[in-house]
Amino acid sequence: MNGTSVVQYNTVDVGGVDVFYRSAGASTALMTILLLHGFPASSFQFRNLIPLLAPKYRVIAPDLPGFGFTNVPQALNYNYTFDNLANTTQAFVNTLGLKQFAVYVFDYGAPVGFRLATSKPDQILAIISQSGNAYVEGLVPSFWDPFEAYWNSSSVFDPTLSSPQAQNMLPFLSEGVTQFQYTAGVPKAKLPRIDPAAYTLDSSLL
Repeated sequence: MNGTSVVQYNTVDVGGVDVFYRSAGASTALMTILLLHGFPASSFQFRNLIPLLAPKYRVIAPDLPGFGFTNVPQALNYNYTFDNLANTTQAFVNTLGLKQFAVYVFDYGAPVGFRLATSKPDQILAIISQSGNAYVEGLVPSFWDPFEAYWNSSSVFDPTLSSPQAQNMLPFLSEGVTQFQYTAGVPKAKLPRIDPAAYTLDSSLL
């Protein structure tokens, strides 16, 4: 592994949010790639990808607010909407001085990355999408109906999570459901390839 492939771990203040991020690669690299993780993960999900990209690219992978090691002080009364996540991410790239970059979006990171692209298209050199949905039609009703009921309820910003709609969402934050997202559909013979550290860390940092 050469020097540019070594991953560094830093935190930067972005409007009162302490954004944790992983980075590797030279600042003079061919291109900067911003990696945006999915739910319920963090930049940890890119731990094996970053060293592969770093010899050619500058790679930056933040933990979105509400995930991983990024810290959001309770006093901020932060609203965890995709609009706000995108605003924080845009402020993050501004703080790092990124003028143009490619964005790699996965799952939950897609609505964030797509908002960056639509608000400031000149800064986006490329979009790489893995399981990133851009349309309501991509949400299967049988699975997403409970989520939509919560999104459309008046209690969506209630931090106490006391409403029936919010209570219906809580099981999706359980360790069992997090593990399920890693193991569902995986052939039994390949289950030993799944590192339990990944879903255990995801669950503990939610």
